[in-house]
This record gives sequence, C-alpha cells and structure tokens, in this order.
Amino acid sequence: MNVKIIKLIDRVIGTPLCVLLSPFKSKKDFKTNKVLFIQLWGIGETILTLPAIKAFKQKYPNSKISLLCTDRNKDVYYKNDNIDNVIVTKLSPIALKLFILKNFKKFDLVIDFEEYLNISAIMAYFIGKFSIGYSHGVRAKLFNKTTKYNDKQHVVQTHLDLVRVLGADIKANNLIKLKYSKQDKDNANTVTKNLGIKSNDYIVGLGTGAAESARSRMWPKDRFAKLADELYKNKKAKIIFFGTDSEKTYINDIIKSIKNPTITVYNVAGKLSLKQAFAAIEMCQLFISNDTGTMHIAAAQGVKTIGLFGPNLPERWGPYGPGNISIYKGKICKFSPCINVHKGEVPECRFGYNNKCMKNIKIDDIIKLLK
Repeated sequence: MNVKIIKLIDRVIGTPLCVLLSPFKSKKDFKTNKVLFIQLWGIGETILTLPAIKAFKQKYPNSKISLLCTDRNKDVYYKNDNIDNVIVTKLSPIALKLFILKNFKKFDLVIDFEEYLNISAIMAYFIGKFSIGYSHGVRAKLFNKTTKYNDKQHVVQTHLDLVRVLGADIKANNLIKLKYSKQDKDNANTVTKNLGIKSNDYIVGLGTGAAESARSRMWPKDRFAKLADELYKNKKAKIIFFGTDSEKTYINDIIKSIKNPTITVYNVAGKLSLKQAFAAIEMCQLFISNDTGTMHIAAAQGVKTIGLFGPNLPERWGPYGPGNISIYKGKICKFSPCINVHKGEVPECRFGYNNKCMKNIKIDDIIKLLK
C-alpha cells in the first residue's frame, strides 16, 4: 500500500481503537518462551534492530524468537543466528486482520520496535499475552511495559532500551553483519565482473537516493557528479552507484554530468536483489551516502562509511560503528531536524524542495575527510 494511505488509515482507525482497547489489556506477568519482535518498515531501521534482538537472545537463550516483518525488509533477517522464525505479512487491513485472528494470544511476549504507527501496537495487544513498546503516543496505552524513546541517542541504543527493561543488554559497538547465500554472492560477483571490476580495485560505493517517505534527504545530484571527479583525482577510484530500479534514470543523469571521461563508473541500480546488494556493497573500500538504507548496509558490512545529513540528525541515524563519519550541516535551517520518526514527522523540505540543509554540504567537506 502507498505510505500515505497506510498512515491515514493508521491515524483515523488506529487512534480511537487504541483508546477503546486500553482498559482491557492483560495484567499477566511476562514469560519468554515464545517471543515475537515486530518491525514492519524501512530497511535501514530494520538493520538497527539487530543488536537488540541479539541482546535479548543472549539474556534468554532458551526463548523461541519469531520476527514479524514485510517483504520490504525481510532479507535483513535472513539466517540471523538469533531468530528462529521470520514471519512475513502484508501491510493491508485484510492481511493484518487475518494474521491477528490466526495468532490470537499465541505469543508470551511481544516487543514492538515501531515508534509511531498504531497498527503494530494493536497487533501486539491481540497476539501477545504481554507486550513492550515506547511510552509516547496513544499507542502506549496498549503496552504492559514501556520505555522512553530517547531521541538524544542513536536508534541502536533506543531499540536496546526496549530489551533493557527486561535486563538484556550488550555494548553494541558495531552493527551485526548481514547474511546472504552463496548464490547471492555468486550473482553479485557476476554483475561486478561483467562490469570489469576486479578484487584489487579501490571501489567507492555511492548511495544517491532516499526512500519515498522523504526525498529531501538527498544531496544534489550535481554534487555527486563532482564528487566522482574528485574521488578519481584523489584515489583513482572505481565508482559504483547503488540504488533501486526506480533510481536508475536518476543515477544515469548523475553519470552524464561527470566531466572526466576516463573515470570508471558503474550503475547497478535495479540489477541486484537486496541480499545481492549486501554482498556487492561489502566489496567497497568506502561508501558515501545520503541518509538511507544503503548507508546502514555499508556500515553493517564493515565498510568505512560517510553519511550525509540535513533534515535528520546523525546522532540518531548516522552510520553506526567505529571509523564511520557523518557530515551534518542542518543548523543552517531553523526547521532541522524536521524529520522526527518517533513523532510521525517525515516531511519533505519545508522550504519547498529548497533543501538548503543538504546543499550546505560541500564537496570539500568530504574531500577533507578522505585526506
């Protein structure tokens, strides 16, 4: 379903439903035999849930952990050592209703990673005997136990707060590496070899897009073209542009604007599945990206990553792990951060696509970091 439609239904139907159901929530204590985590949304944030799941599994090793997700983000959980079962659902009222009916009070404990949408809290209410979620908003009335959403720290730590209330914790200095099959690896290798990329090349990955929820996170495409020129000048880099199939034309426009004809540049947008992208991004020595899912993939795969931020805060969403860096120039705009996911605020630029916070990031800001 369209993101705007999902949010509209969630607000109009979900809000009053939370109020009506809240007086009847279970009073039982929690058990950890059958546990369900809920994460229905973006790829980047899904990656940031993995340390919390690991912490819970280490604290309660005998628990059977299931994960409820969608087709969009399911590959993040592929063969994860801490998850016993991945359940995929559709974000449609009929599919969610059928799931609730089939799994009514099936789980001893449900932990909801969602910060804002009411639907996940409603699902947790019906399918769990005990549920945990964040303490803000009307949806919090449905949880048996809550924790504050701390927007002054990284989301990795905020998700960990959900399991810390149960005594589960880890240091989480790094993200957890994403897995893929041998076939995924072979397919990624075939794509890169056909492009002429060799294992000893200095490869820089670029993430130029952003999810449809907020395109204003995108650095101007002429800057990416100039950056490619500078990367070749400074590093003799071979450059791979990563993205979805819908971003293919956008990336081709960037490539056409590159002035140096000797630069080796590749556009793999739409040529790789998500798991194949995990394998291909892992080949990079450096990844430079907007605030989007590919940035978090690179950080998870151990690639040195530079994240570009304006509407959002890197303190919350930056590429997590030692050696990764964020460039934030949003202070030029009185509205930044205008993206506050936990409040349901994911607007486009309030200056009418002026995006001055992203335009405030200069080529030299990145080149200085490379040097």
